[in-house]
Amino acid sequence: MALNIAIIGYGKMGRIIEKIALERNHNIVARLEKGWSPENLKNADVAIEFTQPDSAFSNIHKALKYGIPVVSGTTGWYDRISDLEEVSKTAGLVYASNFSLGVNILFEINKISAQLLADHEDYNVNIHETHHTEKKDIPSGTAITLAESIIERNKLSGWTLTEEVGKLPIKSYRKIDIPGNHTITYQSGVDEISISHTAFNREGFAVGALIASEKIIGKIGIHKFNSLLF
Repeated sequence: MALNIAIIGYGKMGRIIEKIALERNHNIVARLEKGWSPENLKNADVAIEFTQPDSAFSNIHKALKYGIPVVSGTTGWYDRISDLEEVSKTAGLVYASNFSLGVNILFEINKISAQLLADHEDYNVNIHETHHTEKKDIPSGTAITLAESIIERNKLSGWTLTEEVGKLPIKSYRKIDIPGNHTITYQSGVDEISISHTAFNREGFAVGALIASEKIIGKIGIHKFNSLLF
């Protein structure tokens, strides 16, 4: 089914989403930047939102209140997600720290590996992530999602960007033109296990966001992307 899509945040990701959407026979009916009005969504079936943490909540709330389902790829605002429960009763929200299909498979593998190694305290675990210099949130939302699954199963009290006893270390790097690399490493005195995902470009994020757009039509409530995938 061809969808009429509004893109909220017409930067690099917005333009890639437009390209992939047209290839999948969808239509772009609005390209919105700061200061947009809900009236701009009147011809849209769904809105795809890739902006910044300080504007994401307002964008999503405005669209949901107008009755338009939203796919949000912005991270760094999830502490307010429960505030969207009421407005999502009439239009659905899909959110993800990463819409790449490969990364969502990585999330599932990460859960399994964390479970398998939970009782083997001789393995120390850490996460390394590298992104482009335009990414504002550190660590990445993807790294936090990976960390949360490990923390839940490995008796850790949280994650840290430094070195704190009892917490999972996340090392974050920002370099020019790196779409996104994530590696989880378990190391003991005798061996090392690494699980990695490397994005070659941003098109994988756009494909996932469009799959989410296709799946959220007709649904209400708040959904994690992987709950619709698996």
